[in-house]
Amino acid sequence: MSAVRHLPSLDLLRGFEAAARHLSITRAADELHVTQSAVSRQVAALEESVGTRLFVRGNRGLVLTEAGQTLFRAAGAALGDIARALAHISAPGRESLNVTASVSFCALWLVPRLPRFVADHPDVDVRLSATSRLLDLERDRVQVAIRFCAPRAVPPGTPLLMRAEVVPVCAPRLLRERTRPLRRVADLARHVLLHYDDKDRMLPQLAWSSWLESAGLADLQSAGALHFSHLDHSIRAALDGQGVALAIRPVVRELIDSGRLAVPFPTAVESDRGYYLLVDPSAAARPDVAAFAAWLQAEAAASK
Repeated sequence: MSAVRHLPSLDLLRGFEAAARHLSITRAADELHVTQSAVSRQVAALEESVGTRLFVRGNRGLVLTEAGQTLFRAAGAALGDIARALAHISAPGRESLNVTASVSFCALWLVPRLPRFVADHPDVDVRLSATSRLLDLERDRVQVAIRFCAPRAVPPGTPLLMRAEVVPVCAPRLLRERTRPLRRVADLARHVLLHYDDKDRMLPQLAWSSWLESAGLADLQSAGALHFSHLDHSIRAALDGQGVALAIRPVVRELIDSGRLAVPFPTAVESDRGYYLLVDPSAAARPDVAAFAAWLQAEAAASK
């Protein structure tokens, strides 16, 4: 008798895999578009089916047991294989190119450039996932990822797209205000500072407190402050003349070169982090993946 007959249902495995990947019933339910109680029932039914606990509840949420870790690795790989097979037979000869990057990087740098890639490669089906969640390339069926991190967080030899040189930016008209000159760091005291509230501390150098300390004016008091939960929103406010924001220069290079943003003074703070290009090794030989990776590196080189 085939062992397949004794496997739990696919719904149970999908619910478990999503909960194990997020370590959260709530996030798994959101992803699968079902209720939290439905995912909880799926996990409970699977645990009953295999006769052992797959999760325990820790101080910060779910924790996989040893059995759960074993099943998670197998379920993730199997579901990935099924998804790739379905994609292949439903669209023969045309695989999607799945790309992931942070929301702010997509909004400020990648999305404005994508039409250039599409114009040169109209047959490539690019699917962009803009998320602050760290996706696993193999498990989440992603071929290309752009990660902002320290060098030690990526495999040796991973291409560096651009370094994080942090500079203040503002609308050019702020530079023309005679009553509030903006020529040196101390002049920021007369202006509104636009803050990016980075709760996950992914971009610590983009905190005004860190930048001012590095610039030697940790005690500077600004004329006002606006706070934003998304980096691209603070840059939008700067474009509208609402104040001065911090930005990673290469990411906003086109806005600076086009004259829509100005860098009021040359003081810059270097970060030990940068944007790195990761490619799923199993997909690296695909022509569309290779073309997209090469295009990203060329665009990044032009942004430096």
